[in-house]
Amino acid sequence: MTRPDAPDAKPPFRADHVGSLLRPQRLHQARQDRSDGEITAAELQQIEDEAIAEVVRAQQQAGLRSATDGEFRRAYWHQDFILQLEGIEPGEGTTTVQFQNADGVVEWKPAGMKITDKVRLGEPIFLDAFNYLKSVAGEGITPKLTIPSPSMVHYRGGSTALDPQIYPDVEEFWSDLSAAYADEVNALTGAGCRYLQLDDTSLAYLNDEKQRAAIAARGEDAEHQHLRYIKQINAALADRPADLSVTTHLCRGNYRSSWVAEGGYDFVAEALFGELDVDGFFLEFDDERSGGFEPLRFVPKGKRVVLGLVTTKRGELESKDRLKRRIEEATEYIDLDQLCLSPQCGFSSTVEGNALTHDDQMAKLDLVVETAAEVWG
Repeated sequence: MTRPDAPDAKPPFRADHVGSLLRPQRLHQARQDRSDGEITAAELQQIEDEAIAEVVRAQQQAGLRSATDGEFRRAYWHQDFILQLEGIEPGEGTTTVQFQNADGVVEWKPAGMKITDKVRLGEPIFLDAFNYLKSVAGEGITPKLTIPSPSMVHYRGGSTALDPQIYPDVEEFWSDLSAAYADEVNALTGAGCRYLQLDDTSLAYLNDEKQRAAIAARGEDAEHQHLRYIKQINAALADRPADLSVTTHLCRGNYRSSWVAEGGYDFVAEALFGELDVDGFFLEFDDERSGGFEPLRFVPKGKRVVLGLVTTKRGELESKDRLKRRIEEATEYIDLDQLCLSPQCGFSSTVEGNALTHDDQMAKLDLVVETAAEVWG
């Protein structure tokens, strides 16, 4: 498979993907067996290791230059990380998030989160997972780690979720949170991580008027919240090494082929693209919910946009010609050299996965690589 990048190219790559991949059935079964006490934690880890090594080879065979572990050790793309930060614990109850798809509403009820102490990084998170990924990544493959952005600690509950006895000054909370993330970045780069992705639904949700109205109703400054999030992400990344490539993925929700928010990137675009100190942006553009390409006019030279034109929400394979036309449409607002191609989101942001098959997933990754090779050579 021809790879549409120079050997020394830095991420994001011309053909890339967001990160999560469908879990194989044997991994689902192993998790159930572990929950039932039928296998040990070590036995589960061995099955995870084997599944990850296999899915890394599949990414390499597809022609991708980066590889993730598919988030195979996680149940959720965000909570598995956030709840390992010291000072953050599961809440007593659950929160209800209403996703939607063409058939109606799908409810997801994750455990709530609460701040019980000062937020800090105790032990590095996902460090062992990254080390294993690095050990099985083949020659010419850049291991990529995905973690939720600092915004995800705050977005659902906002400042109302903070205990004023722990954080009487909200600025101290933000300072601690960014410092914890900075410590995590330092630990990961020390282990050799050179491709880090901060997954962020909040900066996409804030484009939806209904989401901003809900934030305003709880007393938050919905019109400027994206500026706070950009500031704190930048603080977390301020001391990263020059050879670390950082991207962010802006998602409108991805649970069992359903979504939460709608609307283009217009509301956050100027500040997001102009001020967020990352190297690339993974953006959803797979359907009309995502708006047009006009906001890309704010992307500065030297930064890349990964166009998420291939949906992960259904198995139907896109037309290569249609993808090429969409890329050409985007060049009305941004140079072709600044563009890359990927699926619009992960295939399995939660352990349940989206409504498509493993073969569908691999066909879409193949299509991304083939199209990118024909567009960028």
